[in-house]
Amino acid sequence: MNICMIGAGYVGLVSAACFSEFGWDVACIDKDEARVAALKRGEMPIYEPRLDDLVEHNVAAGRLSFSSELGAAVASADLVFLAVGTPTRRGDGHADLTYVFAAVDEIAPHLTGFTVIATKSTVPVGTSREIETRLRALRPDAEFAVCSNPEFLREGSAIQDFTHPDRVLVGCDDKRARRLMDRLYKPLALRNAPVIFVSRESAELAKYAANAFLALKISFINEISDLCEEVGADVQQVADAIGKDRRIGDKFLHPGPGYGGSCFPKDVQALMRTAREARSPVSLIEQVHRVNEERKIAMASRIERAAGGSVRGKIVAVLGVTFKPNTDDMREAPSLVVVPMLQARGADVRVYDPQGRRHGEKELPGVTWCASALAAAEGADISVVLTEWNELRAIDLAELRAVMGGNVLVDLRNIYTAADASEAGFAYQSIGRPREPRVTTAGDVAATRVVVKSKRRRRT
Repeated sequence: MNICMIGAGYVGLVSAACFSEFGWDVACIDKDEARVAALKRGEMPIYEPRLDDLVEHNVAAGRLSFSSELGAAVASADLVFLAVGTPTRRGDGHADLTYVFAAVDEIAPHLTGFTVIATKSTVPVGTSREIETRLRALRPDAEFAVCSNPEFLREGSAIQDFTHPDRVLVGCDDKRARRLMDRLYKPLALRNAPVIFVSRESAELAKYAANAFLALKISFINEISDLCEEVGADVQQVADAIGKDRRIGDKFLHPGPGYGGSCFPKDVQALMRTAREARSPVSLIEQVHRVNEERKIAMASRIERAAGGSVRGKIVAVLGVTFKPNTDDMREAPSLVVVPMLQARGADVRVYDPQGRRHGEKELPGVTWCASALAAAEGADISVVLTEWNELRAIDLAELRAVMGGNVLVDLRNIYTAADASEAGFAYQSIGRPREPRVTTAGDVAATRVVVKSKRRRRT
Protein backbone atom coordinates (compact mmCIF):
# COMPACT_ATOMS: atom_id res chain seq x y z
CA MET A 1 0.00 0.00 0.00
CA ASN A 2 1.27 3.46 -0.91
CA ILE A 3 0.63 6.33 1.47
CA CYS A 4 1.19 10.04 0.98
CA MET A 5 1.41 11.99 4.25
CA ILE A 6 0.92 15.73 3.75
CA GLY A 7 2.71 17.45 6.63
CA ALA A 8 5.88 16.49 8.49
CA GLY A 9 4.93 18.11 11.76
CA TYR A 10 4.25 16.26 14.98
CA VAL A 11 1.24 14.22 13.83
CA GLY A 12 2.40 13.71 10.25
CA LEU A 13 5.94 12.65 11.07
CA VAL A 14 4.97 10.24 13.84
CA SER A 15 2.17 8.76 11.73
CA ALA A 16 4.42 8.40 8.66
CA ALA A 17 7.13 6.66 10.66
CA CYS A 18 4.68 4.26 12.32
CA PHE A 19 2.82 3.41 9.09
CA SER A 20 6.15 2.62 7.43
CA GLU A 21 6.98 0.39 10.39
CA PHE A 22 3.79 -1.56 9.55
CA GLY A 23 5.38 -2.31 6.17
CA TRP A 24 3.59 0.32 4.06
CA ASP A 25 5.44 2.64 1.68
CA VAL A 26 5.10 6.20 2.91
CA ALA A 27 6.08 9.45 1.23
CA CYS A 28 6.04 12.30 3.76
CA ILE A 29 5.59 15.69 2.13
CA ASP A 30 6.23 19.10 3.64
CA LYS A 31 6.50 22.53 2.01
CA ASP A 32 9.26 23.57 4.42
CA GLU A 33 12.33 22.66 2.35
CA ALA A 34 14.69 23.21 5.26
CA ARG A 35 12.70 20.74 7.35
CA VAL A 36 12.72 18.19 4.54
CA ALA A 37 16.47 18.59 4.09
CA ALA A 38 17.03 18.10 7.82
CA LEU A 39 14.87 14.96 7.84
CA LYS A 40 16.85 13.55 4.95
CA ARG A 41 19.97 14.07 7.10
CA GLY A 42 18.29 12.22 9.96
CA GLU A 43 17.68 15.36 12.03
CA MET A 44 14.29 15.44 13.78
CA PRO A 45 12.38 18.75 13.88
CA ILE A 46 10.70 17.70 17.12
CA TYR A 47 11.75 15.80 20.21
CA GLU A 48 9.83 12.57 20.66
CA PRO A 49 11.39 9.51 22.33
CA ARG A 50 12.35 6.76 19.82
CA LEU A 51 11.24 8.76 16.78
CA ASP A 52 14.75 9.27 15.37
CA ASP A 53 15.48 5.53 15.51
CA LEU A 54 12.16 4.66 13.88
CA VAL A 55 12.70 7.13 11.05
CA GLU A 56 16.29 6.00 10.46
CA HIS A 57 15.27 2.34 10.34
CA ASN A 58 12.47 2.81 7.83
CA VAL A 59 14.37 5.23 5.60
CA ALA A 60 17.14 2.63 5.41
CA ALA A 61 14.56 -0.03 4.57
CA GLY A 62 13.25 2.10 1.69
CA ARG A 63 9.74 2.39 3.10
CA LEU A 64 9.90 6.04 4.23
CA SER A 65 10.92 9.07 2.18
CA PHE A 66 10.72 12.84 2.49
CA SER A 67 10.07 15.46 -0.16
CA SER A 68 8.68 18.95 -0.72
CA GLU A 69 7.07 17.90 -4.03
CA LEU A 70 3.75 16.12 -3.72
CA GLY A 71 2.77 15.42 -7.34
CA ALA A 72 4.31 11.97 -7.81
CA ALA A 73 3.51 10.89 -4.26
CA VAL A 74 -0.19 11.76 -4.60
CA ALA A 75 -0.45 10.18 -8.05
CA SER A 76 0.82 6.82 -6.78
CA ALA A 77 -0.97 6.90 -3.42
CA ASP A 78 -3.80 4.65 -2.33
CA LEU A 79 -4.23 6.89 0.71
CA VAL A 80 -3.49 10.59 1.13
CA PHE A 81 -3.42 11.81 4.73
CA LEU A 82 -3.86 15.46 5.60
CA ALA A 83 -1.73 16.15 8.68
CA VAL A 84 -1.27 19.91 8.45
CA GLY A 85 -1.74 22.45 11.21
CA THR A 86 -5.14 23.72 12.31
CA PRO A 87 -4.17 26.54 14.68
CA THR A 88 -6.67 28.68 16.54
CA ARG A 89 -8.05 31.34 14.22
CA ARG A 90 -7.52 34.85 15.46
CA GLY A 91 -10.63 36.66 16.59
CA ASP A 92 -13.12 33.87 17.10
CA GLY A 93 -11.26 30.88 18.56
CA HIS A 94 -12.26 28.55 15.71
CA ALA A 95 -9.83 26.14 14.02
CA ASP A 96 -8.10 27.77 11.05
CA LEU A 97 -8.53 25.46 8.05
CA THR A 98 -6.36 27.51 5.69
CA TYR A 99 -3.64 24.86 5.51
CA VAL A 100 -6.14 22.02 5.12
CA PHE A 101 -7.89 23.59 2.13
CA ALA A 102 -4.58 24.67 0.58
CA ALA A 103 -3.43 21.04 0.73
CA VAL A 104 -6.71 19.89 -0.84
CA ASP A 105 -6.24 22.34 -3.71
CA GLU A 106 -2.69 21.11 -4.26
CA ILE A 107 -3.48 17.40 -4.33
CA ALA A 108 -6.54 17.71 -6.60
CA PRO A 109 -4.70 17.83 -9.96
CA HIS A 110 -2.63 14.76 -9.12
CA LEU A 111 -5.34 12.28 -8.10
CA THR A 112 -5.31 9.13 -10.23
CA GLY A 113 -7.40 5.99 -9.72
CA PHE A 114 -9.47 5.51 -6.59
CA THR A 115 -7.87 7.39 -3.69
CA VAL A 116 -8.87 7.82 -0.07
CA ILE A 117 -8.21 11.25 1.42
CA ALA A 118 -8.17 11.03 5.21
CA THR A 119 -7.86 13.86 7.72
CA LYS A 120 -5.38 13.26 10.54
CA SER A 121 -5.54 16.95 11.41
CA THR A 122 -8.02 17.88 14.12
CA VAL A 123 -10.84 19.61 12.24
CA PRO A 124 -14.31 20.94 13.11
CA VAL A 125 -17.41 18.87 12.47
CA GLY A 126 -18.37 18.96 8.81
CA THR A 127 -14.85 19.48 7.46
CA SER A 128 -14.74 16.11 5.68
CA ARG A 129 -17.87 17.01 3.75
CA GLU A 130 -16.40 20.44 2.91
CA ILE A 131 -13.27 18.75 1.59
CA GLU A 132 -15.37 16.40 -0.52
CA THR A 133 -17.40 19.27 -1.97
CA ARG A 134 -14.23 21.19 -2.74
CA LEU A 135 -12.59 18.22 -4.48
CA ARG A 136 -15.73 17.45 -6.49
CA ALA A 137 -15.68 20.99 -7.83
CA LEU A 138 -11.97 20.83 -8.64
CA ARG A 139 -11.94 17.27 -10.05
CA PRO A 140 -15.42 16.08 -11.04
CA ASP A 141 -13.76 13.23 -12.95
CA ALA A 142 -11.74 11.88 -10.00
CA GLU A 143 -12.55 8.75 -8.03
CA PHE A 144 -12.04 9.35 -4.32
CA ALA A 145 -13.57 9.17 -0.87
CA VAL A 146 -12.94 11.42 2.10
CA CYS A 147 -12.58 9.95 5.59
CA SER A 148 -11.92 11.31 9.07
CA ASN A 149 -9.20 9.45 10.96
CA PRO A 150 -8.30 11.55 14.01
CA GLU A 151 -5.18 10.85 16.03
CA PHE A 152 -5.13 10.30 19.79
CA LEU A 153 -1.42 10.66 20.45
CA ARG A 154 0.15 11.95 23.64
CA GLU A 155 3.33 13.91 23.19
CA GLY A 156 6.15 12.05 24.87
CA SER A 157 4.58 8.63 24.26
CA ALA A 158 3.23 9.05 20.73
CA ILE A 159 4.86 5.98 19.20
CA GLN A 160 3.53 3.72 21.94
CA ASP A 161 0.09 5.28 21.52
CA PHE A 162 0.15 4.77 17.75
CA THR A 163 1.32 1.17 17.84
CA HIS A 164 -0.73 0.13 20.90
CA PRO A 165 -3.81 2.35 20.74
CA ASP A 166 -6.88 2.27 22.98
CA ARG A 167 -8.84 2.48 19.75
CA VAL A 168 -8.54 3.53 16.11
CA LEU A 169 -11.41 5.75 15.00
CA VAL A 170 -12.42 6.02 11.34
CA GLY A 171 -15.23 8.20 10.06
CA CYS A 172 -16.19 6.67 6.74
CA ASP A 173 -19.28 6.60 4.53
CA ASP A 174 -17.83 4.75 1.52
CA LYS A 175 -17.55 0.96 1.26
CA ARG A 176 -14.37 0.96 -0.84
CA ALA A 177 -12.75 3.41 1.55
CA ARG A 178 -13.72 1.25 4.50
CA ARG A 179 -12.04 -1.80 2.95
CA LEU A 180 -8.88 0.21 2.39
CA MET A 181 -8.86 1.59 5.95
CA ASP A 182 -9.46 -1.94 7.25
CA ARG A 183 -6.39 -3.12 5.37
CA LEU A 184 -4.34 -0.13 6.55
CA TYR A 185 -4.96 -0.89 10.22
CA LYS A 186 -4.90 -4.68 9.99
CA PRO A 187 -1.50 -4.85 11.78
CA LEU A 188 -3.18 -3.20 14.79
CA ALA A 189 -6.37 -5.23 14.54
CA LEU A 190 -4.25 -8.40 14.71
CA ARG A 191 -3.07 -7.13 18.11
CA ASN A 192 -6.73 -6.80 19.17
CA ALA A 193 -6.75 -3.00 18.94
CA PRO A 194 -10.38 -1.90 18.36
CA VAL A 195 -10.84 -0.33 14.92
CA ILE A 196 -14.12 1.57 15.15
CA PHE A 197 -16.00 2.79 12.08
CA VAL A 198 -18.45 5.65 12.58
CA SER A 199 -19.88 8.51 10.55
CA ARG A 200 -17.52 11.29 9.56
CA GLU A 201 -19.28 13.81 11.79
CA SER A 202 -19.06 11.46 14.78
CA ALA A 203 -15.33 10.92 14.27
CA GLU A 204 -14.66 14.65 13.99
CA LEU A 205 -16.66 15.49 17.09
CA ALA A 206 -15.27 12.56 19.10
CA LYS A 207 -11.74 13.97 18.80
CA TYR A 208 -12.80 17.33 20.25
CA ALA A 209 -15.00 15.70 22.88
CA ALA A 210 -12.16 13.45 24.07
CA ASN A 211 -9.73 16.32 24.51
CA ALA A 212 -12.36 18.51 26.17
CA PHE A 213 -13.17 15.76 28.66
CA LEU A 214 -9.51 15.27 29.55
CA ALA A 215 -9.14 19.03 29.96
CA LEU A 216 -12.18 18.91 32.23
CA LYS A 217 -10.49 16.32 34.46
CA ILE A 218 -7.38 18.49 34.75
CA SER A 219 -9.30 21.64 35.64
CA PHE A 220 -11.46 19.64 38.05
CA ILE A 221 -8.54 18.28 40.04
CA ASN A 222 -6.86 21.70 40.03
CA GLU A 223 -9.92 23.24 41.65
CA ILE A 224 -10.12 20.35 44.12
CA SER A 225 -6.44 20.93 44.97
CA ASP A 226 -7.23 24.52 45.96
CA LEU A 227 -10.04 23.28 48.17
CA CYS A 228 -7.72 20.70 49.75
CA GLU A 229 -5.36 23.45 50.85
CA GLU A 230 -8.18 25.31 52.59
CA VAL A 231 -9.62 22.33 54.46
CA GLY A 232 -6.42 20.45 55.27
CA ALA A 233 -6.83 17.55 52.83
CA ASP A 234 -4.15 16.11 50.52
CA VAL A 235 -5.12 16.25 46.84
CA GLN A 236 -2.96 13.27 45.95
CA GLN A 237 -4.78 11.14 48.49
CA VAL A 238 -8.11 12.44 47.21
CA ALA A 239 -7.14 11.80 43.59
CA ASP A 240 -5.96 8.29 44.41
CA ALA A 241 -9.21 7.53 46.20
CA ILE A 242 -11.50 8.74 43.43
CA GLY A 243 -9.24 7.38 40.69
CA LYS A 244 -9.70 3.84 41.99
CA ASP A 245 -13.34 4.14 40.90
CA ARG A 246 -13.35 2.54 37.45
CA ARG A 247 -16.05 4.95 36.35
CA ILE A 248 -13.59 7.81 36.91
CA GLY A 249 -10.10 6.34 36.42
CA ASP A 250 -6.80 7.74 37.65
CA LYS A 251 -5.55 9.37 34.45
CA PHE A 252 -5.33 13.18 34.26
CA LEU A 253 -6.01 13.57 37.98
CA HIS A 254 -2.67 15.20 38.73
CA PRO A 255 -2.82 18.82 39.90
CA GLY A 256 -0.52 21.36 38.34
CA PRO A 257 -0.22 24.88 36.93
CA GLY A 258 -2.76 24.30 34.16
CA TYR A 259 -2.85 22.38 30.89
CA GLY A 260 -1.07 23.48 27.73
CA GLY A 261 0.29 21.96 24.54
CA SER A 262 -0.79 21.85 20.94
CA CYS A 263 -4.15 20.15 21.49
CA PHE A 264 -6.14 20.87 24.62
CA PRO A 265 -6.19 24.70 24.52
CA LYS A 266 -7.04 25.05 20.84
CA ASP A 267 -9.39 22.07 20.71
CA VAL A 268 -11.38 23.28 23.72
CA GLN A 269 -11.76 26.69 22.10
CA ALA A 270 -12.72 25.18 18.74
CA LEU A 271 -15.37 23.00 20.38
CA MET A 272 -16.76 26.05 22.17
CA ARG A 273 -16.98 27.90 18.86
CA THR A 274 -18.62 24.97 17.06
CA ALA A 275 -21.19 24.66 19.83
CA ARG A 276 -22.02 28.36 19.71
CA GLU A 277 -22.47 28.24 15.93
CA ALA A 278 -24.75 25.21 16.35
CA ARG A 279 -26.71 27.15 19.02
CA SER A 280 -25.93 24.42 21.53
CA PRO A 281 -23.44 26.07 23.89
CA VAL A 282 -21.19 23.88 26.04
CA SER A 283 -21.17 26.03 29.16
CA LEU A 284 -19.30 23.41 31.20
CA ILE A 285 -16.43 23.35 28.68
CA GLU A 286 -16.38 27.14 28.56
CA GLN A 287 -15.86 27.13 32.31
CA VAL A 288 -13.01 24.60 31.93
CA HIS A 289 -11.27 27.01 29.57
CA ARG A 290 -11.75 29.95 31.93
CA VAL A 291 -10.51 27.99 34.95
CA ASN A 292 -7.37 26.94 33.08
CA GLU A 293 -6.50 30.43 31.93
CA GLU A 294 -6.96 31.82 35.45
CA ARG A 295 -4.94 28.93 36.87
CA LYS A 296 -1.78 29.95 35.02
CA ILE A 297 -2.09 33.53 36.22
CA ALA A 298 -2.67 32.37 39.81
CA MET A 299 0.58 30.39 39.76
CA ALA A 300 2.67 33.54 39.36
CA SER A 301 0.91 35.08 42.36
CA ARG A 302 1.51 31.89 44.35
CA ILE A 303 5.24 32.12 43.66
CA GLU A 304 5.25 35.76 44.67
CA ARG A 305 3.54 34.96 47.98
CA ALA A 306 6.04 32.18 48.65
CA ALA A 307 8.81 34.72 48.12
CA GLY A 308 7.46 36.85 50.94
CA GLY A 309 5.10 38.98 48.90
CA SER A 310 7.45 40.23 46.20
CA VAL A 311 9.93 38.86 43.67
CA ARG A 312 11.37 42.26 42.80
CA GLY A 313 15.15 42.08 42.68
CA LYS A 314 15.14 38.34 43.39
CA ILE A 315 16.59 35.51 41.34
CA VAL A 316 14.00 32.87 40.40
CA ALA A 317 15.17 29.51 39.01
CA VAL A 318 12.45 27.96 36.84
CA LEU A 319 12.98 24.21 36.38
CA GLY A 320 11.13 22.92 33.34
CA VAL A 321 9.32 25.13 30.82
CA THR A 322 7.80 22.77 28.23
CA PHE A 323 4.11 22.07 28.72
CA LYS A 324 4.90 18.49 29.78
CA PRO A 325 7.97 16.23 30.07
CA ASN A 326 9.45 14.22 27.19
CA THR A 327 8.69 16.89 24.60
CA ASP A 328 10.19 20.14 23.37
CA ASP A 329 6.74 21.62 22.75
CA MET A 330 6.26 25.09 24.22
CA ARG A 331 2.81 25.75 22.79
CA GLU A 332 0.44 27.17 25.44
CA ALA A 333 2.83 26.04 28.18
CA PRO A 334 2.09 27.52 31.64
CA SER A 335 5.64 28.90 31.61
CA LEU A 336 4.63 31.31 28.84
CA VAL A 337 2.29 33.00 31.32
CA VAL A 338 4.16 32.48 34.58
CA VAL A 339 7.66 33.55 33.51
CA PRO A 340 6.68 36.87 31.86
CA MET A 341 4.56 37.73 34.91
CA LEU A 342 7.54 37.12 37.21
CA GLN A 343 9.72 39.26 34.95
CA ALA A 344 7.12 42.04 34.91
CA ARG A 345 7.15 42.00 38.72
CA GLY A 346 10.89 42.51 38.81
CA ALA A 347 12.33 38.99 39.01
CA ASP A 348 15.58 37.89 37.37
CA VAL A 349 14.54 34.54 35.86
CA ARG A 350 16.91 31.67 35.15
CA VAL A 351 15.65 28.68 33.25
CA TYR A 352 16.56 25.04 32.77
CA ASP A 353 14.72 22.50 30.64
CA PRO A 354 16.19 19.31 29.12
CA GLN A 355 14.56 19.94 25.71
CA GLY A 356 12.81 23.30 25.85
CA ARG A 357 15.54 25.70 24.81
CA ARG A 358 15.26 25.15 21.04
CA HIS A 359 11.74 26.61 20.91
CA GLY A 360 11.80 28.38 24.25
CA GLU A 361 14.48 30.96 23.48
CA LYS A 362 12.21 33.00 21.20
CA GLU A 363 9.16 32.45 23.42
CA LEU A 364 10.82 33.56 26.66
CA PRO A 365 12.95 36.62 25.93
CA GLY A 366 15.04 38.06 28.71
CA VAL A 367 15.59 34.87 30.68
CA THR A 368 18.97 33.27 31.32
CA TRP A 369 19.20 29.72 29.94
CA CYS A 370 21.29 27.29 31.98
CA ALA A 371 22.82 23.91 31.22
CA SER A 372 21.47 22.14 34.31
CA ALA A 373 19.01 22.50 37.16
CA LEU A 374 21.84 23.18 39.62
CA ALA A 375 23.29 25.85 37.34
CA ALA A 376 19.91 27.57 37.15
CA ALA A 377 19.51 27.41 40.93
CA GLU A 378 22.99 28.72 41.75
CA GLY A 379 22.54 31.81 43.93
CA ALA A 380 18.76 31.79 43.38
CA ASP A 381 16.38 33.06 46.03
CA ILE A 382 13.57 30.79 44.83
CA SER A 383 13.39 27.59 42.78
CA VAL A 384 10.16 26.72 40.97
CA VAL A 385 9.27 23.36 39.41
CA LEU A 386 6.99 23.91 36.40
CA THR A 387 7.50 20.67 34.43
CA GLU A 388 7.90 17.22 36.00
CA TRP A 389 10.92 15.91 34.10
CA ASN A 390 12.25 12.69 35.61
CA GLU A 391 15.71 14.15 36.11
CA LEU A 392 14.15 16.80 38.37
CA ARG A 393 12.49 14.07 40.43
CA ALA A 394 15.90 12.50 40.99
CA ILE A 395 17.72 15.68 41.96
CA ASP A 396 19.50 15.76 45.34
CA LEU A 397 17.49 18.34 47.28
CA ALA A 398 20.31 18.94 49.74
CA GLU A 399 22.63 19.76 46.85
CA LEU A 400 19.97 22.01 45.30
CA ARG A 401 19.58 23.87 48.58
CA ALA A 402 23.35 24.20 48.99
CA VAL A 403 23.83 26.05 45.69
CA MET A 404 20.92 28.44 46.26
CA GLY A 405 21.14 31.80 47.94
CA GLY A 406 17.64 31.47 49.43
CA ASN A 407 15.63 28.54 50.72
CA VAL A 408 12.24 28.75 48.96
CA LEU A 409 11.16 25.80 46.80
CA VAL A 410 7.80 26.04 45.02
CA ASP A 411 6.81 22.67 43.59
CA LEU A 412 3.91 23.16 41.18
CA ARG A 413 3.96 19.48 40.15
CA ASN A 414 4.19 17.81 43.58
CA ILE A 415 7.25 15.79 42.61
CA TYR A 416 8.81 16.06 46.07
CA THR A 417 7.54 15.39 49.56
CA ALA A 418 7.32 18.03 52.26
CA ALA A 419 9.41 15.84 54.59
CA ASP A 420 12.29 15.49 52.11
CA ALA A 421 12.24 19.19 51.25
CA SER A 422 12.15 20.22 54.89
CA GLU A 423 15.02 17.88 55.74
CA ALA A 424 17.06 19.54 52.98
CA GLY A 425 16.41 22.93 54.56
CA PHE A 426 13.74 24.28 52.26
CA ALA A 427 10.72 26.43 52.96
CA TYR A 428 8.64 24.19 50.73
CA GLN A 429 5.32 24.84 49.03
CA SER A 430 3.43 22.42 46.83
CA ILE A 431 -0.18 22.42 45.63
CA GLY A 432 -3.25 20.74 47.05
CA ARG A 433 -1.55 19.66 50.27
CA PRO A 434 -2.23 20.84 53.83
CA ARG A 435 -0.48 24.14 54.46
CA GLU A 436 0.44 23.09 58.00
CA PRO A 437 0.51 19.59 59.50
CA ARG A 438 -2.63 19.08 61.57
CA VAL A 439 -1.75 18.47 65.24
CA THR A 440 -4.17 16.86 67.65
CA THR A 441 -4.45 19.05 70.74
CA ALA A 442 -5.80 18.47 74.22
CA GLY A 443 -8.76 20.66 73.25
CA ASP A 444 -9.54 18.40 70.28
CA VAL A 445 -9.51 15.34 72.56
CA ALA A 446 -11.77 17.03 75.11
CA ALA A 447 -14.21 18.10 72.39
CA THR A 448 -14.32 14.55 71.05
CA ARG A 449 -15.15 13.18 74.53
CA VAL A 450 -18.04 15.65 74.87
CA VAL A 451 -19.48 14.54 71.52
CA VAL A 452 -19.16 10.86 72.44
CA LYS A 453 -20.88 11.40 75.83
CA SER A 454 -23.68 13.37 74.15
CA LYS A 455 -24.32 10.54 71.71
CA ARG A 456 -24.41 7.98 74.55
CA ARG A 457 -27.03 10.02 76.45
CA ARG A 458 -29.26 10.22 73.33
CA ARG A 459 -29.06 6.46 72.84
CA THR A 460 -30.12 5.79 76.46
